Formats: sequence, structure tokens, C-alpha cells
Amino acid sequence: MTSFLPAPGEPLPHYVSTAPFDPYSVEAMTEEQVRVNQASQLRLMWWKFRRHKLALISGIFLVALYLMILICEFLAPYNLHTRNVDYIYAPPQSVHLFHEGKFVGPFVYGRTMELDMETLKRNYTDNLKDVEPIRFFCRGDAYKFWGLFESNVHLACPAKDGQLFLLGTDRLGRDVLSRIIYGARISLTIGLLGITVSFVLGIVIGGLAGYHGGVFDLIVQRVIEVLQSIPSIPLWLSLAAIMPATWSPILIYLGITIILGLLDWTGLARAVRSKLLALREEDYVLAAQLMGAKSGRIIGRHLVPGFMSHLIATATISIPGMILGETALSFLGLGLRPPITSWGILLTEAKSVSVIAFYPWLLFPTIPVIFVILAFNFLGDGLRDAADPYK
Repeated sequence: MTSFLPAPGEPLPHYVSTAPFDPYSVEAMTEEQVRVNQASQLRLMWWKFRRHKLALISGIFLVALYLMILICEFLAPYNLHTRNVDYIYAPPQSVHLFHEGKFVGPFVYGRTMELDMETLKRNYTDNLKDVEPIRFFCRGDAYKFWGLFESNVHLACPAKDGQLFLLGTDRLGRDVLSRIIYGARISLTIGLLGITVSFVLGIVIGGLAGYHGGVFDLIVQRVIEVLQSIPSIPLWLSLAAIMPATWSPILIYLGITIILGLLDWTGLARAVRSKLLALREEDYVLAAQLMGAKSGRIIGRHLVPGFMSHLIATATISIPGMILGETALSFLGLGLRPPITSWGILLTEAKSVSVIAFYPWLLFPTIPVIFVILAFNFLGDGLRDAADPYK
């Protein structure tokens, strides 16, 4: 029987190749494995996020909305303050393509109004002989683009001497669609600015409390408990009510943003603290300390990226919460005030039951609020899964 064992005193045979090993060689792994191993962390997150179809659609929808607010003056058919006194509480108009069997293109029918003397309700009827084609890339109401320069170019305009109220008008004859487009600029940006304030406070205060602990951690936790024990809406109302009525609309806008950010940081601070309490004992944190890294660098560079998926999910949930907060304050008359327009201010037109019963189109501003909140929630689910290294 042949023995494969070496003789006493001889070295063991070496069956492993001594040639240099290239981990990215085609022989070592497949093309797909090479592509994955060479990809950056952001690219890996994008690949995982792209598989979440609902989150991808929501992200595209939100990006389109935020791009829209940059050119809302161009997109709106009318100026924000344009009043059509002959068309007060006009219902939405329907867009048609064919008239008497012939293709005309997008158009609306003209209207006639009769006042019901018993109920004082305005009744509008379509004049089927009055065809008013919708003009595109046209000149209409003048506006000041971002307050910088004047223009009158719009994406869509009514026909000459015609009207175009796709979502109806309010009590002053102002176009509801145009006001919703203008209101998106305030309602969408207030969430981003508010979450910026909230994130800075939550990560800094929660990070220091979780990393250092001690008396500072004890004080922070008691402050958080006090703030979280106060009902949110009464606290919003009290803080919003103390803002002087003489403040300019811009100052009120900034004040509401800071209030929403100051009241939303507590949950994030607690989450950051709990994560840092567990992560600060890791070996890489000790190595960073031995190399002389300061607390701010250790928290921002080494600890916070470890639970980025949680931060992303928190942000995408907090932004719609702030949008709802601004909407609620403005609806109650304690938030933003005219001439600033937001979705909450538009909803103040629909406070009474009688208005809702006769003019239900004044509730249309709730539709973008619902879609934006759903989109942020779906986007948060997708980003959280994409940023989670264990998925």
C-alpha cells in the first residue's frame, strides 16, 4: 500500500498554488460577481432601490413635484391673485377633444351663469356652441418669476376672451388649479427645511447623549420626556399664536418651519442615542479614539453611517408629518397667512359644511396632500431597504 505521508523530517507537500491571486479575474468569479464587487456603496443602493417599483415611481413623482415648484408661475394658467369676478364659485370645466364629430384638439365649452334668487346660488351651464381651444406655450397673466423679473409666458392659457377653470374657482373667482400649483412651493419646501432643523438637532443632541452618556444624557432624556408628554397640536397652536401679527409673511414662514423642526427632533434623538449606546463599544470606535479622532468625527464619520437606513426612514416619515402640521396650522388660521399661499391656506375656504355641500371642488387641495404623503412613505420603505446592509 502506497503512503502519501512524507518521510520523517521532510516538509509536508504543498498543494496550494503559489501564483498571485486576482480576486477580480474572470477565472476567480463570474462577470456579475465582478460587477457587484467593483460597485460603490451608492451604486449597490441604487440597484436595490430600483427593484422596489413602488418606491421608484414615488421617487420620480416627488422629484417631478419639486422640479415643478421651480417654475410654478409658468405652469399655472393664471396669476396667483387674478380674480374673475364673473365666475365666482364656478365648477370645474371638462376638457374635450371632439366637437360635433370633428377633432378640434383640447378645448372647453364657454359658460353662462344664472343666479338663483331663492338660494343665491350661481348656476353655470355649458354653451355647446362656444368652443374655446386651450392654448399652449402662450402669453397670459403677467407674473414676477421668483420675484426677479417679469414675464407672461404660461404652459397653458384659456382662449382669447375665454376662461379655463379645470378645478373650478373660489369665492373670489380665483382659479383653484393655479393656487394649488403656487401652494405646492410653500407646502413642499416647509417639510424639507423643517426636517433639516430636526435632523441637525436630533443627530447632534442624540449623538452626544449616546456617545458620552452621564449627566448630559440624563438631562437630554428628561427634556425629551417633557416635550413628548405635551400633545402636539396644542403645542403647535401655542407656539404659532405667539408669533406677532406684524411679522412679514417670510418671517412667519421661517417661524413655522423652525417650530415644526424644534418639535420633531425628540424621536430622532432617542433613536440616535440608542444606536450609539450599542455602537460605541465596537472595536473600530476604540481604534478611532486611539488614533486621536474627536467625538464629532467619530459620531459623524463612523457611527452615524452604521444606521443610515433608519435615518432615511425617519426623514421620509417626518417630512409628510411636517407638511400635515403646516396644513393643520394654516387651516386653523394660526399658521401661514395670505398673501403666502399653501395647501393648508387653500383648505380654509372649505371650513363650513355648507360650502363643502355646494362647492365640493374647494376640497381639491387635499388630493396633492394625500398623494405626497403616500409617495414619501413608499419612498421611505424603498430607501430603507436599499440602505440596509443586511437585506
